[in-house]
This record gives sequence, C-alpha cells and structure tokens, in this order.
Amino acid sequence: QVQLVESGGGLVQTGGSLRLSCAASGRTSSNYVVGWFRQAPGNEREFVAGIWWSGVITYYADSVKGRFTISRDNAKKTVYLQMNSLKPEDTAVYYCAADSRITTTRMRTWAEYDYWGQGTQVTVSS
Repeated sequence: QVQLVESGGGLVQTGGSLRLSCAASGRTSSNYVVGWFRQAPGNEREFVAGIWWSGVITYYADSVKGRFTISRDNAKKTVYLQMNSLKPEDTAVYYCAADSRITTTRMRTWAEYDYWGQGTQVTVSS
C-alpha cells in the first residue's frame, strides 16, 4: 500500500503562485510515476502534470504548460507542483496519484492510477 498526502492548497489572487506537495509513504519506491490531476465542480477529473520515476521526463496539460512545473525529490518521497500565473479557471481540487505500472501513453488517464491522495483545494480569485 502507498499513502499520498497533498498539501499547499489555498486561496490566491489571479497571477499569484502556489506550490503543492505530495508526500508518499508506505511501500513506495522511486520507480512510481506520479501524476497531478484536478477536478472542478461539475467537471471531470483532468490531467495536469506527470513525472516519470527518474524525474527527467515530465508531461503537462496544454492548459498549464509554461505556468506549472512538476518536480520530485525521491529521497524525500515528495512530488511538487509549482503553479505560477494562476487563473480563475485553475480553481479545483488538486489530487496527486501514483502507480508503478503506468506507461507513457496512459499517464494522462486518471483511471490508470491505483493510489490517490485526499486532495487539496486551490481557489484563484479574479
């Protein structure tokens, strides 16, 4: 079992920044792929960013490219999502998810992940 705990959400004005953290515990290993997803009320859960076990290969949704940066610290078992230039449309509950078997082509599919955190609310005011 792997446990994931997100933190760092909050209320910020348009153009502001937040850094989310996803701390892992349990039977973790550095070969887990970690993804960040978000879900706004009435919307489906959508992929935001993902990072491969090496930390070198990263993927982003088009809507956040150039504004968000995903990184990981395997020694701390933590994955970060630095969010800059936030917009009201970024408002959502953000979740991190992990799995050891995901392929590159399936990284954007939330149903592929076995382990999920409880989510952290991000609200961007206009």
